[in-house]
Amino acid sequence: MTLTLDKSSKIKESSLTKALRHINQLNFKIAELEQRHQEYVQGQQNLIETIASICMSSMQEVEALRILVCKGEAPCRRYLRSLLVKRRLASKN
Repeated sequence: MTLTLDKSSKIKESSLTKALRHINQLNFKIAELEQRHQEYVQGQQNLIETIASICMSSMQEVEALRILVCKGEAPCRRYLRSLLVKRRLASKN
């Protein structure tokens, strides 16, 4: 018994194959984005813990969180480093 596909069946099959490939690519991208998001969330949680450990006053914590939310991680880390430098300088005097 031999199966033969007419031209329209081959085109439909090809379209389905392309659609499935596209769906698989999208699923892979979604999984990759979910992983990046989880890494981002973990990084933010770690940074918030760092803010709590470095800041000596609630005003400093609020400022650090404001910088984190408004400007991002890098400026927040710079602010935290400046606090550490100021603390070291103050302890030397």
